Amino acid sequence: MAKKKKKQKDPSLLIHPGEILKSEFLDPMGISMYRLAKSIGVPQTRISNICLGRTSITADTALRLGKFFNMEPEFWSNLQTRYEFDLVLIENGDMLDGIETYQAA
Repeated sequence: MAKKKKKQKDPSLLIHPGEILKSEFLDPMGISMYRLAKSIGVPQTRISNICLGRTSITADTALRLGKFFNMEPEFWSNLQTRYEFDLVLIENGDMLDGIETYQAA
């Protein structure tokens, strides 16, 4: 069976979850990073580093963001996981070429 070659994503098209937090939530709602940090009980540097793409959204932060924005915390953790998958595929996608899919006998 011929192997399908996945298209590699352009790294410049990756959007860090922090960028989504800032551009889709904080900015339109007029919420500062400082106010968010204080409201959810984390250091302001955590929020600013997330928004700048320097830090990942942890499970703890996802739970807090979910509560604050009245939404499922999985939204945030899924954004982070997807970002990390895409990043690994861009950086090391070739590693998967040598792995054969298990076929039951």
